[in-house]
Amino acid sequence: MTKVLLNESFVEEQEAKVAFNDRGYNFGDGIYEYVRIYNHKLFTAKEHFERLLRSASEIGLELNHTVESLTSLVRELAQVNDVSNGGVYIQVTRGVAPRDHAFPTPEVTPVLTGFVKAYDRPYQKLEEGVFAVTTEDIRWLRCDIKSLNLLGNVLAKEYAAKYNAEEAIQHRGDTVTEGASSNVYAVKDDVVYTHPANNYILNGITRRVIQWVCEDENIEFKEEAFSVDFLKNADEVIISSTSAEVMPIVKIDGEDVADGKVGDITRRLQAGFEKYIQSHSE
Repeated sequence: MTKVLLNESFVEEQEAKVAFNDRGYNFGDGIYEYVRIYNHKLFTAKEHFERLLRSASEIGLELNHTVESLTSLVRELAQVNDVSNGGVYIQVTRGVAPRDHAFPTPEVTPVLTGFVKAYDRPYQKLEEGVFAVTTEDIRWLRCDIKSLNLLGNVLAKEYAAKYNAEEAIQHRGDTVTEGASSNVYAVKDDVVYTHPANNYILNGITRRVIQWVCEDENIEFKEEAFSVDFLKNADEVIISSTSAEVMPIVKIDGEDVADGKVGDITRRLQAGFEKYIQSHSE
C-alpha cells in the first residue's frame, strides 16, 4: 500500500486528505520541490532543499525544517515505498485558515505533504531527441520562486501536447525564457547559451549540474538571453529538468534543429551528467 507524507507522518494514500480551506488549495499559496531517485539514492537533495527554503523565504513562509530534516523525511518516504528509481514530490502550503487574501493573523501551521513515483529514466528520448513548440510566456514575474501557481505552465504544456510535442519553449516578446517545465539551452559554435538566472526563470538544479559539467569539460557556458530566431538557428537545442535530465530537442515548431540529429555538445553534457549522478547521490 502506498504511503504518503503528511506533515511528519507517513499515512496510507486514502488517508491523506487536504482541508477545503488550505491556502494551497484556495490560492496556490505554497511551494514545492521534486527530487530524483537513482538506485535508492536521492540526487542533489541538498541543492533542491536549499532552493525550497529560499522559495519559502521569498514568500514569507516560516518553515520549521532544515535541509537535513527535509532530506531525512524524503529519504524515509522513498524507503517506506521501496522506490529504487523515480522521483519524490514535496510541497508546503501556508496552512489552513479562513479564506482571505492576506496572510492569516495569527500565523497558522504550514502543511507539508509528499509522495513518490516509480519510473525509469527516459533512455530512448535521451538517445533520439524530442520535439518542441514555441509559445508566449504568460506567467507571473517571479518565476525564480518554485511556487504552486502553475496555471501558466499547465496551459503551455497543454499547448505542446496538442502538437504531440514534449515541451513548450516559452518566450517573452522575442526573448526565450524557459520551457513549461524545463530550462532551455541553445548551442552555437560550441558555446552553450541559456537565459540568466533571474526572476524570469527558475534556476533549475539540473541547469546547475549542466553548468558544472561545462566547467569540467571546458565548454563555454554563457548566461545570456537569446531570441526565438537564434534558438531556431542553433547548432543544438537542449532542455533540462529533474525528470528530463539533459534532453536533446531535434525539432522545433515542425522544423529540424540543424540536421535534426543529437549533437556532440549534447552528448558530452549527457556523459558528464552521468558522472554527477554517481557523485551527488546519497
